[in-house]
Amino acid sequence: MNTAATDRLKELERRALWLATWTIHHANHIRASDEVKVGGHQASSASLAAVMAALYFHVLRPEDRVAVKPHASPMFHAIQYLAGNQSLENLRNFRGFKGAQSYPSRTKDTDDVDFSTGSVGLGVAQTLFSSLVQDYVKAHGWMPDRPDGRMVALIGDAEMDEGNIYEALIEGWKHGLRNCWWIVDYNRQSLDAVVREGLWEKFEQIFLDFGWDVVIVKHGRLQEAAFAEPGGDRLKQWIDTCPNQLYSALTFQGGAAWRKRLTDEIGDQGDVTRLIDGRSDEELAELMGNLGGHDIDALLEAFEGAKSHDRPTLFICYTIKGHGLPLAGHKDNHAGLLTPAQMTTFRDAMGVREGHEWEPWEGARLPVKELREAIAQAPFFAAGTRRLSAPVVGVPDRLEFPASKGKSLSTQMGFGQILNEIARTETELSRRIVTTAPDVTVSTNLGPWVNRKGLFAREELADTFRAERIPSTYQWEYSPKGQHIELGIAESNLFLNLSALGLSHCINGERLLPIGTVYDPFIYRGADQLNYACYQDARFMLVATPSGVTLAPEGGAHQSIGTPLVGIAQDGLAAFEPAFVDELATIMRFGFDYMQRSGEGAPDERNWMRDEIGGSLYLRLSTRPLEQPNREIDADLERSIIDGAYWMREPGPNAQIVVAYTGAVAPEAIQAVGMVGEFRRDIGLLAITSADRLNAGWNAAQRARERGLVHARSHIERLLAPLPSHCALITVTDAHPLALGWLGSVHGHRTRSLGVEHFGQTGTISDLYAHHGIDADAIARAAQAMSPGKPIRQLRMA
Repeated sequence: MNTAATDRLKELERRALWLATWTIHHANHIRASDEVKVGGHQASSASLAAVMAALYFHVLRPEDRVAVKPHASPMFHAIQYLAGNQSLENLRNFRGFKGAQSYPSRTKDTDDVDFSTGSVGLGVAQTLFSSLVQDYVKAHGWMPDRPDGRMVALIGDAEMDEGNIYEALIEGWKHGLRNCWWIVDYNRQSLDAVVREGLWEKFEQIFLDFGWDVVIVKHGRLQEAAFAEPGGDRLKQWIDTCPNQLYSALTFQGGAAWRKRLTDEIGDQGDVTRLIDGRSDEELAELMGNLGGHDIDALLEAFEGAKSHDRPTLFICYTIKGHGLPLAGHKDNHAGLLTPAQMTTFRDAMGVREGHEWEPWEGARLPVKELREAIAQAPFFAAGTRRLSAPVVGVPDRLEFPASKGKSLSTQMGFGQILNEIARTETELSRRIVTTAPDVTVSTNLGPWVNRKGLFAREELADTFRAERIPSTYQWEYSPKGQHIELGIAESNLFLNLSALGLSHCINGERLLPIGTVYDPFIYRGADQLNYACYQDARFMLVATPSGVTLAPEGGAHQSIGTPLVGIAQDGLAAFEPAFVDELATIMRFGFDYMQRSGEGAPDERNWMRDEIGGSLYLRLSTRPLEQPNREIDADLERSIIDGAYWMREPGPNAQIVVAYTGAVAPEAIQAVGMVGEFRRDIGLLAITSADRLNAGWNAAQRARERGLVHARSHIERLLAPLPSHCALITVTDAHPLALGWLGSVHGHRTRSLGVEHFGQTGTISDLYAHHGIDADAIARAAQAMSPGKPIRQLRMA
């Protein structure tokens, strides 16, 4: 790259550094606020200025995708502002309501964010899985003319403490990861401390062991030139062995401190001394700060060298936290902010006139025309914003499954049968579904699907058991056309993989319909990753099974309690818990459509939820076989199942008791209604398929009424409206009772909520249901207490 082009990149780096630093300063010291400090990370942004300038203005192409280090968000916004993709209004409102976000956000920022970051380490691992998804899409022949994109993560060195990064690293090795760059901002400072000595050697060895190339960018061109001078070898040795804390401290103290330390420790009254004394304090400070991560030439050489192959590459770029700012190197600079006096000095040094701080090219040292042309010619920005789209995949009016009326079947088994029937068809829906699981493919009933669709791998791999003629229920072969991605036992990787698969329509321009299965209690093991996937608005279907103490013999470690509360609380995730397979088929059909929605507009006045926007789904299923009802799902019942509830037995006008249940406890609820119905009038039985959607609709309707829409009514309000005020509600679920406990607040009915509040244990279903108070007798006892009157016969007392 010629000198003129390099000079332009350096000037663009300088402009971005100024704008990022000023954006944070403006939010904290100028924008009116009577609240707590707004915050921002001036030092963390500065340490990546050269890396990001080299990438965005020269190295990256439109097909590349980047996860920006969370604390470098202001630098990202500044670069996008220079490129015309970010507004001045948003920068002025940085960290304000609807302004540029604290951390890059796909859904809340307007400047072409590829991956949301903020929960440390997750954006890093996301790039690995996005690279694997790109391989999946291309292997299926869906992007024949589109070049492979690189998935790039910009990483703070302290981020490398996060365990999910190493779990992902293992999965990448298994699947032959390609086209992935991780660039470590090795400034050796975290929030609380300076990073331990020798950490980069550990990084290097770990990544080499997993087949990555490792490129260390340690020294800039000024340092390399100094090393070539007489005595330069001694200077290099000193720099390479200098403790991290000392290097940071001397950086903060400046040229005079560098001179004294170097003279005292390696001064020889000869070549080394002449090398030191031949530079002013300012020149010496510049030399010692010229680490590879701040040197455009050194960075370009490293990046261009790695562009010649598709191997995953780790770049360890030595930097100084806060480089170029008055607080560079200070151990407290992570959340530190320039004072107004320091900012005035910095502004003058950058050549920016007071009152012209937001002007993109104020203080530029090169002609503005040249800088504009450099951005216009940067490949990354050549195609404009890069948020892609994909056509909607058609979904049939109903999903088929083998006849089950009157038979005993679990929802988990029904799930496998429904998918198997889809696999029999040659439809776009069948082709676009991709399944994944953390080593629970068989035990979550994905086996029949995988038998038909195969496992995904970039290269053919035969089923050895089949080749050796060993009988097996499962005939699994790996191939580029397979539609199941097998994962190791790491729920973190499951949710990151679902996130990557669920963003393929906007990352790759090809829609996938991902289904991930996991044991329900182990949702907690990947809860941060699940939240991250939803925050990015990834679209997927999470099938969690088995669930609850209904998984009786497995004991407390495998019996979930609070997961329905996760389903209610998690934004972007519609949670369902069907009891019967016909309900499950109805929900899955809705789900494949819901996962693809992206519209905007007013809520549906029937259920007051924003169904037109869509989202992901969570299905809580069970291994307990239940006798299946003999019925047809008509349009009204289908709508009620999707909205969250329907009357299994409609209450009469003088109802004294209504039992509301969800999921596998349906037989107990039905039995209890039979017991209580002999002695209480007009008893009702409410089948709840989604407490989450009932609750969301109820809250939305209340907000609508508060805005003046006085006739707004939600689905659950309509269902419970006919009940007399004296009617009592008994709710029962194989989960924490709070999941349904709110129902009494809808119309003020007295409520007794039954559920599981303590860890389970081994036993039979009847043992555990009785122990936790969710069996038929417990329901009847609750009814007796809530509606005193004639005693209910044959009632066992707890």
